[in-house]
Formats: sequence, C-alpha cells, structure tokens
Amino acid sequence: MAANRLKEALNEFEQFAVDVVFDRRHGKRAAVFRACMWSASQLFSLIVQARLWLYQQRILRNHPLGCLVVVVGNLTVGGTGKTPVVEKFARSLAEKGRKVAILSRGYKSRAEPMWRRWWRTIVTGGEPPPPRVVSDGTGVLLDSDVAGDEPYMLAKNLPGVIVLVDKNRVKAGHYAIRKFGCDTLVLDDGFQYLPMKGRLNLLLVDSTNPFGNGHLLPRGILREPIKHIKRASYIFLTKSNGRRDPELEDLIRRHKPEADIIECTHQPKYLQDLVSGERRELTHLKGARVGAFSGIAVPESFEGFLRRYGANLIYTRRFLDHHRFSEDELDRICEQVVGANLDYLVTTEKDAVRIAEGRKFPLPIYYLRLEIEILSGSGDFDEAVARICFPETVRGGR
Repeated sequence: MAANRLKEALNEFEQFAVDVVFDRRHGKRAAVFRACMWSASQLFSLIVQARLWLYQQRILRNHPLGCLVVVVGNLTVGGTGKTPVVEKFARSLAEKGRKVAILSRGYKSRAEPMWRRWWRTIVTGGEPPPPRVVSDGTGVLLDSDVAGDEPYMLAKNLPGVIVLVDKNRVKAGHYAIRKFGCDTLVLDDGFQYLPMKGRLNLLLVDSTNPFGNGHLLPRGILREPIKHIKRASYIFLTKSNGRRDPELEDLIRRHKPEADIIECTHQPKYLQDLVSGERRELTHLKGARVGAFSGIAVPESFEGFLRRYGANLIYTRRFLDHHRFSEDELDRICEQVVGANLDYLVTTEKDAVRIAEGRKFPLPIYYLRLEIEILSGSGDFDEAVARICFPETVRGGR
C-alpha cells in the first residue's frame, strides 16, 4: 500500500514538473520550481557545448565502424514522431538492397537483474554482455518490456531488418557487422550520441512545437542549443499540415543556410484490434462513442486524429510518456468505461505494445496505426536514400 502511494506521489511530481516545463502550471510553487530548473539548464548548456567542443577538437574521439552510419534524432525530448521516420528510412534502405541494422538504446527497457550482473562478472571477469537482439531479421525475439517500446515496434514492422538494443551503440554496431554482416547502421535517437559519427544526420523538428520555450533541459525541452541545427544533413519537419511556416524555415536557414528541408506528416492508416489483429477502416470512428488512453509525449495529437475522423471522445486518460501500465491502472480504466456506454477503446500503437497479451477488456480495444507521408521535399528524401545506396551517382559522388 505504501509502495503504491509512493509511486503515485512520484508520478504526480513528474507530471507537475512536465507541466511547469510546458508552462501549464502557475503560482508561487511553480515559479520557484521554474527558477530552479532555469539555473540547472544554464549548467546543462555549458556541459553540452563543452562535450561537443571536445569531440570537434578530437580530444574525445569518434569510433569508425567501417560501414555507413545514418543518424536519426532531434534537438528536443519526446514527441517529434521519430519512430515512423526511422521505420520508413530503414525500409527504403532494405528495399534497395542494403543489410540494415537499427541501433537503439532501448529507452525504459527492463534493466539486467542485479544477480545476473554479479554472475556475469564472476564467470566472464566483467566482460560486458552482447547487445539485446530484438530482431535477427527473421523474427521478433524479445517483448517490449525487455526491448523497449520503439525497438519492439520497429522489429515487428520491419521484417528483414536487424534491431539491436544497447546503451553502447559502438559495441552494438560492431556486433551488427560481425554477427549479421550489416553494411548500414541506422542510429535511432542518435543526434546526441557523439561516439559514433554519422555520414548522414537526419534531424527531426516538430512543426507544431519546434523548440518548446527555447530553454534547455530541465527548464525546457531542448537537449542542445538550437544553433546545433548546423550539424544536420537533412531536416524533417514532422507533423506538418502542409502549410509553409516561413518563420520556422528562416530560423532553420539562419543556422543551416543550405539545409534540405523535408515536410512530412503522420497519417492515420487504420485501426487494429489488439485481440484478434483485425483491421478496420478509419471510417469506423465516425459517430462512434470512443474512449482513448495513451502514455505518449503529445497526447493532444493522438486525440486530435480521433476527433478528425469523427469520433465522439467520451472518455480520455493520459499518462506520462513511456508509462508502463500496471494491472491496477488498466482495471481502473475498465471500471471507468463500463458505465460510459462506449462503443470501444482506442490507444496508440506504442501504448499497445505495453499491454500484456490476453489482457481482458470489457469492450473492443484498438490501436491507431500511423505512417509517415512526405508532403514536400520527397525528392530530397529519395536522394538521401540514394546517397547511401549509390553515393557515386548522386551529386557527383559527394
């Protein structure tokens, strides 16, 4: 009981901190906390820029792997829609004949048990374990709890592509080359992973909230200063509505005048039943009484998709990004929706992988499948793929 209360208190504090970062909370308590976070963000900025300088001066060195490395990442934390872009890029590369491995750190995946670390230290003398193989290209080998949400989703949606999880992506890259014969590595969420240098750096910018309040963590959502846009090879404006944003484009080109900007949107494709796997057209949402729950960075986007396709959102429940649902929390959701006269529940694909197989719900439950669509700059996207696969034929072999 005490453990549950502590967990709830920690979740409430985390939600409070997130609300302060996004300027949703006001009052004295929020103002004091905001000032403390601003001071911490100044120190964080110095550390980030000093680290980059050390790599640029080659005091700290990159580790060449002898194969092509594509980095996909962002300047901010959460919510840019990175996973669908990684999926689209890896699929395009694989279709053009590359042997692709996706390297992920497996954010919020289950840590190795302490007893196993001790046993490995005794048996191997402390030799680090090999990366977790989420997919060997022929099938998915780990669940989302062990692999992490995004690596599991990528492995499930990309047959033929190797997916590895390890905080040490250099080690994982060597393993992918040696064990699976990979010739192309896609570094997932790797813009800040400086030990491995990418030949192409794909930077994602959320067009609905590009850089938050402009502050670095923990006061804002920036992982590094906006000026570091200059390190990108291509810039993907995600969640675009198809209308140009001259102010955002000017800001990008101020730091990267020659930037190739590719506008894209996350397009809902279908609903999929969590139990049967049956797919339904999005027209199934029109006029339906729907309950929605999610644990993602920007739940407003997910709920907006449902409303756009005609759903009447009678019930919504939001959790923090990457939240792993407990059975008690799912039981509570079931209790709350029983009397609401709903047609069905809907969650996100990322949240669906955190729900145990065989979990019972009192009404049908679906996840919403999203895929990336290029709105403008698709020639640049095709060129980015071609630069990796056929570098000698693109831009004079640059």
